[in-house]
Amino acid sequence: MSTYNTTKFEQGLESLNLSLSAGQMDQFMLYYELLIEKNKVMNLTGITEFDEVIEKHFLDSLSLVKAVDLKGSESVLDVGTGAGFPGIPLKIVFPDLKVVLLDSLNKRISFLNEVIEALYLDNISAVHGRAEDFARDVKYRESFDFCVSRAVSNLSSLAEYCLPYVNHGGCFVSYKSGKIEEELETAKKAVFVLGGKLEKVEKFELGDAERSILVIRKERGTPKMFPRKAGLPTKEPIC
Repeated sequence: MSTYNTTKFEQGLESLNLSLSAGQMDQFMLYYELLIEKNKVMNLTGITEFDEVIEKHFLDSLSLVKAVDLKGSESVLDVGTGAGFPGIPLKIVFPDLKVVLLDSLNKRISFLNEVIEALYLDNISAVHGRAEDFARDVKYRESFDFCVSRAVSNLSSLAEYCLPYVNHGGCFVSYKSGKIEEELETAKKAVFVLGGKLEKVEKFELGDAERSILVIRKERGTPKMFPRKAGLPTKEPIC
């Protein structure tokens, strides 16, 4: 494994009140190397320069701690995880978490399994499938303390994909850009219908980017009709 200047990463972690052991830092560096190597043969990320990956993938994933306390939580589902963000960074920093990574592209799942094996992560699985389908499986429905997503879908659609997985009292956490007011207003009905309530919007700057973490608390069970069949939450969001 190559040697990297991790000063920027360490400063970012300190700003989040996080610290890593030497072993955890090595896991992140190996994750970076695996990501860049696999990216040569499949499209995982358009961001490949080391400091940019640190900021825009690793630290952005971990910025969830600005809005919620993961200590004492048991389970996290990452919907539309892609190359493993935010699920794998969260698992590295909070190794006691049970993490499920869900993605619809099997090639990405194969990559994630390589990462899990190479980093010696346990109590984490990568699952191939659509969010609409797995949300009807009793093994997954309303079974997670947190459902997180950095996917770029609108909040109404994401709420329909994610809230069915959250247990009563748990949270759906959405990573968004800084300008979120209009999207929040549009998603109000969907969040309510699906059993949630907006609890917090945490805004911050990450490098030169404005970011928001939205925390939606699950207050009631999600009606059985949701999520609707594949494609509908995106094509016809609740409004």
